Amino acid sequence: MTTTTEISSDWQSRADALTIDGRAFVDGRRVEGGDRSSRPTTSPVDGRVLAGLAACRPADVDTAVAAARRAFPAWSRKGAAGRKEVLLALAALLEHHAAELALLETLDSGKPILQTTTVDVPGAISTLRWYAEAIDKQSGELPAVPPGATALVTREPLGVVAAIVPWNFPLEIAVWKLAPALAAGNTVVLKPAEQTSLSVLRLAELASEAGLPDGVLNIVTGTGREIGAALAHHMDVDALAFTGSTAVSRTLLEASGRSNLKRLSLEAGGKSSNIIFADTADLAAAAAKAAFGAYYNQGQVCSANSRILVQREVHDEFAALLAEAAAGYSPADPLAGLGGNGALISAAHADDVEGWIVRGRTEGEVLFGGARREIRGSDAYLEPTLLGGLPADHDVHREEIFGPVAVLHAFDTEAEAVALANATEYGLAASVWTSDLSRAHRVAGDLLAGTVSVNTVDALGNTTPFGGFKQSGFGRDLSLHAFDNYTAPKTTWIQFG
Repeated sequence: MTTTTEISSDWQSRADALTIDGRAFVDGRRVEGGDRSSRPTTSPVDGRVLAGLAACRPADVDTAVAAARRAFPAWSRKGAAGRKEVLLALAALLEHHAAELALLETLDSGKPILQTTTVDVPGAISTLRWYAEAIDKQSGELPAVPPGATALVTREPLGVVAAIVPWNFPLEIAVWKLAPALAAGNTVVLKPAEQTSLSVLRLAELASEAGLPDGVLNIVTGTGREIGAALAHHMDVDALAFTGSTAVSRTLLEASGRSNLKRLSLEAGGKSSNIIFADTADLAAAAAKAAFGAYYNQGQVCSANSRILVQREVHDEFAALLAEAAAGYSPADPLAGLGGNGALISAAHADDVEGWIVRGRTEGEVLFGGARREIRGSDAYLEPTLLGGLPADHDVHREEIFGPVAVLHAFDTEAEAVALANATEYGLAASVWTSDLSRAHRVAGDLLAGTVSVNTVDALGNTTPFGGFKQSGFGRDLSLHAFDNYTAPKTTWIQFG
């Protein structure tokens, strides 16, 4: 294990001066949990205790849901233009406090400050503005009906929406849920991941400052086992939006069936493939993007292209180019303002990921990387790693590792590549590299994935839906399609003749 001690004095001084409030946010104000207990939340950057995070209980969920229910009638009737005004004001406040939010995100999750200042926080602001601007452009329907009648079809908010969000993109994915839900007129009770609650708690405070009425947005902190389960089983929650594992998604489906059949949208696991054909026009560019697709955000991305399938004719050349490109994702001090990766979410998670590397070394080979790093006294850092020599049915090809670990595998024919890519229970994303336009269309059509990126990786934006097939879940984040998670069509039939 190697050790790095480089520190950015500017960001470090900001971190030292930061006052962090770990209390929950319910009905327009910060609150202690019902029994006033808390637990320390620590930074994977250096192991420091950041705050005492409110350990909410099911009774606190009841309080938050009741506040959201009380706030729903007025918020839903405020009208699209009124909700737009509040959400745009919130976006402006997020922009004003962007540096603070980025620092919270880095300290809480281990992400590099370069990433949180240029990607995570700006991305959240962009998504919030997009939905604020979209809501007053939506219209209903006037379907054809017999003479003497008129039918109106409107999209109605569902009511109280619960959102359970993960630790890998705490602020961005929270906004993916909050923005369309609030814009459509719902009220929200959100449970952030217990590892990364701080940026969303601060967002809730800023939302109140922006004019969001009390009770419209509530944040309850705590464990998924207790707080997530309480939301999933709650009889007064109308819909639940979730991003996380397939295993947890199954428990949410069961909870919906055992409670009130609440509407679910589930973005679950992934094990995405990146197919590199020999006719790729720029193999170096493909390797650079492959490194991004596998190692960005420390590989902690549900749609990470961690299965890299390369046509045999260019396999060795591509492997060498990938090794060069992966060097740009070596771990570095997250507060230094440099490129590279940050810390994994915790040393315990790094232990789990390292276990996959050990297994890959034992049962196959480590083509590059594989070492643990210590930075600023924390050993939650791993080098980008490429495994090889493993059969296509090996667990490394099937299981979601959620760390900077990819596996390389050769193929010969197009049909073999598609079969390998589809040989997984997941269907979240896939990438294809080729200079043959017909092949690009053909392979994209054959791949079972919610998003297929051609001559790039992991492409997404506010205007395109993101979600999966098979056991990667159902429902879509982003784009106008996300409104389907939080609204339902209502028919009003007027008979006049």
